Amino acid sequence: MKKILFLFFAIPLLVFSQKIKTIEGTVTDGATPLDNVHVYIQDSEVGTYTDQKGKYKLDVQEGKKLVFSYQGKSQDYSTDRISSIFDVVLSNLVNELEGVTLEKSKYTLRSQKELMDAYNVDEDIIKSKFLLIDKKVAGYAMEIRQGDEINNASTNIMAMLQSMFAGVKISPKGSPMVRMSPDDPTAVIYMRGAGASISNPIEAVYDVDGMLYIDPPRFLDLQNITRVARIPGLAGTNLYGSLGAGGVFIINTKSENSSPTKENLAFRTKQRLINNEKIQVISREQAKKNWPTYLQDYYKISDFKSAESIYLKYEREYQALPQFYLDSYEYFSNELDEISFADSIISNKSNFLSKKPENLRALAFLYESQGRYNKENEVTKRLFSIQSNMAQVYLQLANSYRNLGQPKKAMSIYARYKYLIDDGFLAEDTIAFSPILNRERDNLLKLEKGKFEKKTIKETSSIRDANYNGTRLVFEWNDIEAEFELQFVNPNGQSFVWEHTLASNPHEVSLEKEYGYAVKEFLLDGSMPGLWTVNTSYIGNTSATPTYLKATIYYNFGLKNQRKEVQVFKLILKNVNQELFSTTVPLKTGS
Repeated sequence: MKKILFLFFAIPLLVFSQKIKTIEGTVTDGATPLDNVHVYIQDSEVGTYTDQKGKYKLDVQEGKKLVFSYQGKSQDYSTDRISSIFDVVLSNLVNELEGVTLEKSKYTLRSQKELMDAYNVDEDIIKSKFLLIDKKVAGYAMEIRQGDEINNASTNIMAMLQSMFAGVKISPKGSPMVRMSPDDPTAVIYMRGAGASISNPIEAVYDVDGMLYIDPPRFLDLQNITRVARIPGLAGTNLYGSLGAGGVFIINTKSENSSPTKENLAFRTKQRLINNEKIQVISREQAKKNWPTYLQDYYKISDFKSAESIYLKYEREYQALPQFYLDSYEYFSNELDEISFADSIISNKSNFLSKKPENLRALAFLYESQGRYNKENEVTKRLFSIQSNMAQVYLQLANSYRNLGQPKKAMSIYARYKYLIDDGFLAEDTIAFSPILNRERDNLLKLEKGKFEKKTIKETSSIRDANYNGTRLVFEWNDIEAEFELQFVNPNGQSFVWEHTLASNPHEVSLEKEYGYAVKEFLLDGSMPGLWTVNTSYIGNTSATPTYLKATIYYNFGLKNQRKEVQVFKLILKNVNQELFSTTVPLKTGS
């Protein structure tokens, strides 16, 4: 008889009401209002068009999808995730931003449009399902081979991959230590250096022109292949989730190559590489000069009485700003160690801060960074009670219980989440969010397995996502509407940027809003050891308020000596590259 894990507190029922609400706003291309944009409810005839000023207004049912369609392109949003005032930016899927480069870098960081243009010129570029990747600045292990390198003696895709890449083993499914002929129709590929092992064999998957195949694509015409990339490590296959744990082959074909020819672009690409501007990064000390007046006044003094006077002086002026109370709490608790007074600030404004989930999430971030896990848990449970239809609160609450040293309660949250998905109460995002949640859950099971029954481990998880060992960075932000960039500088001075904006990354941002999460992970597997630096450029959000960004740095993730460090940053200074933190990644040992 199956044992069911129950929560230790009441979880509210998910009730998806069909209330009517009015949504209005402005549609632009990022700068100019767009007229004649079709705004409609998906799978219905209810809709309208924007006027000459880009304005629209529509009555919709909560729980439906609102679609914005313009010149053959469309973006959709779940109506229960958006506010009554909802401004939309419609842009091309290819990022039009100019590329930038670090002063120390030998290579240029290029935009997606520039990579598309340069594809036929630069043999280090591969087109994946999610984005174009430049091997020179990827920051993880990758091998790329050209179509003209294909061995003419190869009779099929399996033999070709084995001849082109070292560490490719052709074996029966589930038996990576057994060798098999590439001509056998049941053969699969295991990669050396990927997630496969004798006890947990995981075969490679195949990204062919953006289509993902679990079985080898034996149908491919070898003469039609333009370029092939092999990515063995979890750091490089992160976007593919648990499916990519055994490594990924990315295959580009000639028939799907829409990039301009070498002759048309050789000169233009060369000029771009020469003329790119350098990134300017300001330190955290320099950023302090742009703090609000009350914060600058706080940090000019060091005694409690003077600080209390400053608080009382500014409270009336800033009483409508949640960040005033959050900043004041952080100052009195961290700088002056006046915990009682800091707690009184929050308790006196508890109802005010609870009006917006973004405030509660920011407060939970601060509590966790201070190690005040009981406080963090209280706030997270309150957040859960008002956002139980959002995916992220399950991850937050489980991690909160884990911080308290209560792994069984943490596991009960994961079990509840799985139950709600299986029963159709929640939808699952298998591309971005689930791999993160699965890795957290599997890591808990792996490191705390002695506290769970074997049956629970077997039924709950495959333990696949626990196999990564190394440095893991997890970023969470309190406002789902926030837009920013994260910039990673590797030990060689090369950089790459993850752009979290609707203009440059519409698919991923749309998934976040549809399923309800604001979290992203990055895996640094030790294939490039040394000092990594992380910077950010804040673009803003629709509410024009600061965004609180939490960075959790896991060291030796998945090992017995795993530890983590939590830092919280308030993003307020816009369009300036600001230093966040640095971390040292150790050399990867073994495969």
